[in-house]
Amino acid sequence: MAMLKDIGIVDTMIGFPASDFKQYDFIREQLKDGSKQFDFPVEYMFKHVPKELYGAKDPISITLHEMDRFGIEIGVIGVGGDVSRKALKDHPDRFVGQGSVDPNKGMEGIREMVRQYEEFGVRSFGAFNAGYNPQVGIDDALMYPIYAKCVELGVPIFACAGVPGPRFPMWPQKVELIDRVMYDFPELVFVTRHGCEPWEELAVKLMLKWPNLYYSTSAFAPKHYPKAIVDYANTRGADKVIYAGYFPMGLSVERIMTDMPEVPFRDHVWSKFLRDNARRVLKLED
Repeated sequence: MAMLKDIGIVDTMIGFPASDFKQYDFIREQLKDGSKQFDFPVEYMFKHVPKELYGAKDPISITLHEMDRFGIEIGVIGVGGDVSRKALKDHPDRFVGQGSVDPNKGMEGIREMVRQYEEFGVRSFGAFNAGYNPQVGIDDALMYPIYAKCVELGVPIFACAGVPGPRFPMWPQKVELIDRVMYDFPELVFVTRHGCEPWEELAVKLMLKWPNLYYSTSAFAPKHYPKAIVDYANTRGADKVIYAGYFPMGLSVERIMTDMPEVPFRDHVWSKFLRDNARRVLKLED
């Protein structure tokens, strides 16, 4: 593990323990079964959510402590709350902002993207197509102004793809929908989140096809990284697979990093996976 800690890891999905679980209310609004009663709407999948950290007086210190323990140099965080904004202000060397998008807001949403870019210096935007209310497909016309603005600003979009964890319909995140987007926006840098399952092999085919399509490992403990993705990283995809965690939403950093050395990546893949690919995509060298 010492070797991995020395890399200077970039975690493209990390956060801070919240004061409560109200941040997931937007998901609960769409749920129709008993899972809406869970603190974390996907608890049926993540059995070791670090709930004990929620409500802490100094959430930024907690996340920094976990980052320091396991050699995470930079964390990509959302900019939607006061805690994240304070972290960006107080620790600009450790955190990089990611903006949010909402295709249902039309031009108001596009103006909000620009505001986040100018005010917080975001290096990317995040999308959760199955989580919008109403839901919006990855290739829907409502997403196209968002993609165009990402290209104009020169930043990537990180979008959930594959069957969503919350118990609502999966159609907005079918991996096949990405194909049309990449065709219409060849300059767009598109990074998938949350696994692409059960279409991970299709995701590999599309990454081979489209130069600006990437895969990140968010919301997966390393022992569950899809075989197709590991095989791809070890062969033609060493420059296309990007590390992302899921702390504190569903996984502890300790769980992730304890599993990590068991992933059968070849030696030349590790630094690209844990650092270099993210730094290039997010333009952290600028």
